[in-house]
Amino acid sequence: MKRVFLFFSLLFLALMSQADEVRPAYFEVKEFENTSYTLLLKLPIKGNKKSPIELLLPKECRTITPIRKDFISGAYLQRWAVKCPEGLLGKTISFNGLKRSSTDLLLCLEFLNGISHSSLLTPTHTSYIIPKEASSLQIVQTYTGLGITHILLGFDHLLFVFALLMIVKKVSRLLWTITAFTLAHSITMIMATLGMISLPQKPVEAIIALSIIFLAVEIMHEKQNKVGLSSRYPWLIAFIFGLLHGFGFAGALAEIGLPQHAITLALVFFNIGVEIGQLLFIFSVITGVWLLHKLQLSSVLERLKGVMVYGIGTLASFWFIERVSSF
Repeated sequence: MKRVFLFFSLLFLALMSQADEVRPAYFEVKEFENTSYTLLLKLPIKGNKKSPIELLLPKECRTITPIRKDFISGAYLQRWAVKCPEGLLGKTISFNGLKRSSTDLLLCLEFLNGISHSSLLTPTHTSYIIPKEASSLQIVQTYTGLGITHILLGFDHLLFVFALLMIVKKVSRLLWTITAFTLAHSITMIMATLGMISLPQKPVEAIIALSIIFLAVEIMHEKQNKVGLSSRYPWLIAFIFGLLHGFGFAGALAEIGLPQHAITLALVFFNIGVEIGQLLFIFSVITGVWLLHKLQLSSVLERLKGVMVYGIGTLASFWFIERVSSF
């Protein structure tokens, strides 16, 4: 049983080493005059290769400007303009290569008549029929889903929360701690996304890794009966580092993109999605610990706690060195 538990712990940490590697592609359409549109296609780069995704527009659409290509912040960008005599409302756009990739693609479309849409395409859903009327519900669904996906694939954020759960023992203190973390990262995410404050993204990501190292050290001190700041005031530590994690969420949201016609709505429900994903993770961890107690395996968990903490610290140290070296 020890070996099985250790295997799954190491597998979990190995998966987490891919923190924040999964980013959606982005496609934006803006109508600048009747039936004429500017297009922006942003594809994530994996290794040295861009995702093998190609746009398919209705046959009557024709390119009216050269395609401008750029590589910016780990993404491949294409910008150009097209003329579609029959317009795009009610038409279908699709993407070749989306099935072969593991990439989702966010659509943002804005038209001169005030109609706008946002939708998320996936490898199993590669085309989109553009509705003739706008729907706020679509934005709510899309950005809530993006928030949930981002937090559940943002392994460094989850690892920080996991370390907090290892420190906080009482349910009441846990509620205060998670509330403080949620409040803090919500404040900075909203302010950074709206351009009210800003910090360079790479140093922020490095400090996020450092925050996990700090918690790992605090957990080991606690095992040695040295009560640290995190054990005495976990809500304070959660709030301070939560402010930094909020900048990380804002950076991810900037890469995803926001519909200009509904920035507030998209921002609010992306944040709600993040909180839902975070609560799902916390519930899963608590349920797992409860099951181990029911199976009378809590002593095994306690003995392997040191291994898990060293694994967390090692992984966070790797992220920290990697992120600092990319400055």
